[in-house]
Amino acid sequence: MKREKLTRRQAIARTSAGVLGTFLGLSFKPFSINSSIQVRKLAINGGEKVHPGSWPQWPVWDTSAENRLLEMFRSGRWWRGNGEHVEEFEKKYAELMGAKRCLATASGTTALITALQVMGVDAGDEVLVSPYTFIASYNVIFAHKALPVFVDSDPETFLLNPSKIEERITENTTAILPVHIYGLPVDMDRVNEIAKRHNLKVVEDACQAWLAEYKGKKVGTLGDLGCFSFQNSKHLAAGEGGAILGNDDDIMDMCHAYHNCGRPYGNMKRVPGNPHNGMNYRMQQSQAIILMYQMKRIERDNDIRYENAMYLDSKLKEIPGIIPYKLANGATRAVYHLYPFRYIKEEFNNVPREKFIQALNAEGIPCSRGYGKQNKDGLIEEVLTSKGYRRIYSEARLKRWREENELPGNDQLTEQSVTFSQSMLLGSRSDMDDIVKAITKIYENRNSLA
Repeated sequence: MKREKLTRRQAIARTSAGVLGTFLGLSFKPFSINSSIQVRKLAINGGEKVHPGSWPQWPVWDTSAENRLLEMFRSGRWWRGNGEHVEEFEKKYAELMGAKRCLATASGTTALITALQVMGVDAGDEVLVSPYTFIASYNVIFAHKALPVFVDSDPETFLLNPSKIEERITENTTAILPVHIYGLPVDMDRVNEIAKRHNLKVVEDACQAWLAEYKGKKVGTLGDLGCFSFQNSKHLAAGEGGAILGNDDDIMDMCHAYHNCGRPYGNMKRVPGNPHNGMNYRMQQSQAIILMYQMKRIERDNDIRYENAMYLDSKLKEIPGIIPYKLANGATRAVYHLYPFRYIKEEFNNVPREKFIQALNAEGIPCSRGYGKQNKDGLIEEVLTSKGYRRIYSEARLKRWREENELPGNDQLTEQSVTFSQSMLLGSRSDMDDIVKAITKIYENRNSLA
């Protein structure tokens, strides 16, 4: 009798996980079990958890920072105007990222607002932006009374699709705001090429991409300006905080002036008072100190996340219906603020994604669906129907905006995405195996979730 040849995926689909390694002679073993009950019964249905233990917590406090913080608090030099710590952090962060200049700000959002302001974004302008992102990426455009124009996502990369950029450009487009979401680098060569051809500015939203690399260079250093966040969940965390990176002294001087109530800085003509438009977006001394101590661990932590992500990539792609992210062309290193994959329900007998997530959580593997259809966010209609926007934009333009705000690639992505938090990737190899075991267990017991 002729033996049927099976692909690895077909073998997984037809064979129990307990015999798969032996049957195919493969090093990949989705999970090992101690009893047939565990195979048959998912935790969500009363079975035992695959991962009964805990996961690494975040953020991690460095006690060695306490003496320096206490000294600063006792000195009374709490703000950057009469203290040295913020400037020291700026120099160290610029060096770490390979940029000429860094400006520390109160948050990633204020970094983006400042960058767009200095790049000339104003009322009536249009800014191209990724739709698969946190709300700050388009809220900062609204803050300038400009119109965010969403460029459809590539479901494979989780990022803005460069081939969709030019069709969204109009005579009012002034900038592109690519988002390196989850620490996955955008194809910046294509973005910059298009921007140059149409005389557009590029502000990188690298708020989740500390030390991510594109062609060996750090993201956030590849456009006109790059912006970062140091909010509590971030790899480099200080509760709140942000930064702008740039290589043009005149532009960075203007950023500094704007974030410091319009006071001239650097090569700008010095005159008394506040002669320039500006806001108070300054970082505090305490945030800078915390960040400098957190910087001691970020490279080591990123190496751990990277190794665990590579391991998950190699294992999860073998499970039917589980498709890990794909790096964009030119991306050489991601940093995984979240680890994303797509869940194809048809391979799981049409078990809804929400049920899959519930089952995975029950196995002791925390996960979420990632971002939703941000381009359909209710706050957008609130802004577009506001008095100010109806004064600035014609009814015809707003109607066309709504008609063009259909993004099939992003719709697909938001319906399929599942994510693990960055702190999970700081776990052990055994922890990563438990992720693979749990998903494989759910796949093999998919009929019990139908």
